[in-house]
Amino acid sequence: MLLAGFLLAGAAPTAIADKVFGWVERATIEPWGVAVNAKLDSGALTSSLDARDIESFEREGEEWVRFRLKLEDTASGEAFTEKLELPLYRDLRVRGAGGRDERPVVLMKLCLGDTVYEEQFSLRDREEMNYPLLLGRRTLSHLGLLDVRETFLQRPECNEESRLREHEPDELSEGHDN
Repeated sequence: MLLAGFLLAGAAPTAIADKVFGWVERATIEPWGVAVNAKLDSGALTSSLDARDIESFEREGEEWVRFRLKLEDTASGEAFTEKLELPLYRDLRVRGAGGRDERPVVLMKLCLGDTVYEEQFSLRDREEMNYPLLLGRRTLSHLGLLDVRETFLQRPECNEESRLREHEPDELSEGHDN
C-alpha cells in the first residue's frame, strides 16, 4: 500500500507537468491559426487582444463591434489582417495609471497547447505593447499552472478534433479590471 502511494505521488508531477504554462506562450488565434506570442498576466482580470479601427454599431437591435486584426504571424513572419464583426459581449471599464478607459469585449477562440478556448477579449490598440495578446486571470483559471520563471512550455497543436472549452459566464463578468 505504501509503495502504491509513492508511485502515485511520483506520477502526479508528470500528469500536471503537461499543463504548466510559462509567463509567455505561443498561441494561435482561431479559426485562422495565426501564431502570436501571448503574455500570461495574473495582474489582469480580462484578456486583451490587439485590435484597430474599433467601432460599435447596431445589428438587428443588438450591439456589435467592428474591428481589424493586424498581427504578425510569428510562425511564418507574414502580416495577417482581418476585418471582423462580432457581437458585443460586454463593455469593460479599466482603471490604471493612465486613467480610466472603456473597452468593448468580444468572445473569440484561441489555441493553447492542445485545447481551443473560447474566451473574453477586450479590444484595444496594443501596437506599442510587446505582446499583441495578453491573457488575464479569467483565461488563466482554465489553463493549469503558471510558472513565472519559464517561457514557451506549451506549443499550440490544435486541429478539428481538439477539445473546445466553451466560454462559461462567471460572477466576475461585470465590473472593473484593475
